[in-house]
Amino acid sequence: MAAVVMAALAGTVLLDVPPPATPRTERPPATARAASDTGPVPAPGPVPATATRSAAGPGSAGSPAALGSPGAPAAPVHFAGKAFDTCEAPSLAVMKAWRGSPYGAVGIYFGGRGRGCPVQKELTPAWVASAHAMGWRLLPLFVGSQAPCVDSLAKRRFAIGANPTSQGTKEGGDAVRAASALGIGSSSPLYLDIEAYRRGDTSCAATTLSFVRAWNREVRRLGYLPGFYSSADTGVRDMETQRRAGTKDLPDVMWFARWRGQPALLTESVLHPEAWTPHARIHQYSGNVTETYGGRALAIDRNAMDAPVARVPAPGRFAPPVPVPLSFVPSRRP
Repeated sequence: MAAVVMAALAGTVLLDVPPPATPRTERPPATARAASDTGPVPAPGPVPATATRSAAGPGSAGSPAALGSPGAPAAPVHFAGKAFDTCEAPSLAVMKAWRGSPYGAVGIYFGGRGRGCPVQKELTPAWVASAHAMGWRLLPLFVGSQAPCVDSLAKRRFAIGANPTSQGTKEGGDAVRAASALGIGSSSPLYLDIEAYRRGDTSCAATTLSFVRAWNREVRRLGYLPGFYSSADTGVRDMETQRRAGTKDLPDVMWFARWRGQPALLTESVLHPEAWTPHARIHQYSGNVTETYGGRALAIDRNAMDAPVARVPAPGRFAPPVPVPLSFVPSRRP
């Protein structure tokens, strides 16, 4: 889901989404705001089931608090603006240089057996706390098991097995433990990365859905928000079909990939206009581009968002600095 070095695309339209009416909403710096091609957030209306969760977070009655997080769950933190994701967590020096960019949030690939960058020296609890203190908002991505009919040849060795429900539950727990070890607090979103897969394969789609629903249930049970990243034309389309059918245990936040060069956060054709609103959408609208700020170049994918970001409580002390790998997922894109 991150980039191979190419020439940067020109003429990017910046995003300016109205502030979400939630207890804690982050706004991008002044350099990150300009006119948007997506228009304002629609007026409140009936929100389809499973589209979003209340500001009270996932710790409803019967749900245990997140690991190491006593007491009532905190409200999720939202961010509206531009975000980027990249293969490897940049150094803190690069993150500081990029504070002058249009971006206010960054995707970090914090775990999962399907991640493509196996070693990542930068991504530690200290990095998470320091980047957050600079003003960056973080989007934690987990690249676990993939659809049995995933398009990417490199990802097929990570195919979901014969018991997708058990596997999804286990990997949901793995995701929460990895996030918690990095200092990412409860009520944070954890975004499950399911790469593009063969469209029209009903058996494959059913297996993938069982895995995703089990992953969502476990992440939610442990006090975090389950998010979902996929191609608009496969994983996202199938999730919307299930939402319309009233299926339970779907993601709380939808991150869809459709590379058309411009943000279309609220006008994606496969999603109902009110699905995953308010404050529960991310659009990856361009990828494989290189941008330079403060003299530091990065290969990135571009995103527009109005969605939850990681909660990073001020740490009293850091855990041992064991690197947590990120992921680069080179698969076919919409």
